[in-house]
Amino acid sequence: MTKRIEAKYKIDRRMGQNIWGRPKSPVNRREYGPGQHGQRRKGKLSDYGIQLRAKQKLKGYYANISEKQFRGIYDEAIRMKGDSGANLIGLLERRLDAVVYRAKFVATPFAARQFINHGHVKVNGRRVNIPSYRCKVGDVIEVKDRSKQLAIVLEATQLPERDVPDYIEVDHSKMTAKLARIPALGDVPYAAHMEPNLVVEYYSR
Repeated sequence: MTKRIEAKYKIDRRMGQNIWGRPKSPVNRREYGPGQHGQRRKGKLSDYGIQLRAKQKLKGYYANISEKQFRGIYDEAIRMKGDSGANLIGLLERRLDAVVYRAKFVATPFAARQFINHGHVKVNGRRVNIPSYRCKVGDVIEVKDRSKQLAIVLEATQLPERDVPDYIEVDHSKMTAKLARIPALGDVPYAAHMEPNLVVEYYSR
């Protein structure tokens, strides 16, 4: 399991954006960075700084996965045919924790990671406890029978702040989801603007 070393809302405040669209985000009240000097950090960013911020924002969005994992996904994306930025998003959205989050089985990407680690999820009938597991088109993801009535699951399915994207087919009565297709960047319902092209520029320097 990759340990999360930062409070998730510090990521919001460092970016100056509510990147998950959560109503409890402190950015809704304080649009400046965390810490004693947060209000004085609004200098103009260099091109490198803009690229770094885009990378940190995208990496943070997916439950702040480790740099090693994120770089590995980028390396795979640039080896694939087509647009590297679009490939990067497609690979990130195929992570099991991303699918569980998109299906509204849990409220946040961080909760999705923990939910999977604790053995509450099956893929094609088999228990999978690895959040970075790569889903394939047509895979059926389901919540274990004993976990379907957990409060965090029932509450997440009722969240009004986001909808299930159309590249995931969900049946909340059975707590199952299917990855129907690999999404394009424009299909992914990010609450904040993501710029994978800047991430590609950052790593290709």
